[in-house]
Amino acid sequence: MDEKDIEEAFVRSSGPGGQKVNKSSTCVLLTHRPSGLIVKMQKARTQKLNRYYARKRLCEMRENQLLAKESPEAKRLSKIRKQKDRRRRRRSVS
Repeated sequence: MDEKDIEEAFVRSSGPGGQKVNKSSTCVLLTHRPSGLIVKMQKARTQKLNRYYARKRLCEMRENQLLAKESPEAKRLSKIRKQKDRRRRRRSVS
């Protein structure tokens, strides 16, 4: 992913945090222009941490989009789905 493809904006956060949240723009909004993916992150109280988390999430989303069934997230979800199916079959047999 190229830096020039990512559009970054800082907006005001919402939720708990009081006056500090209302005065500072710590929420990060990233847009990946070629794919149209949008990430809005307000996980942490600081802008630097939110930038890190937003970029990390954008990379994960892009990886899921490109790799589809071979992505780590898809494999994890598939494993969970198989476990639930196994449990469901065991319950219905007994």
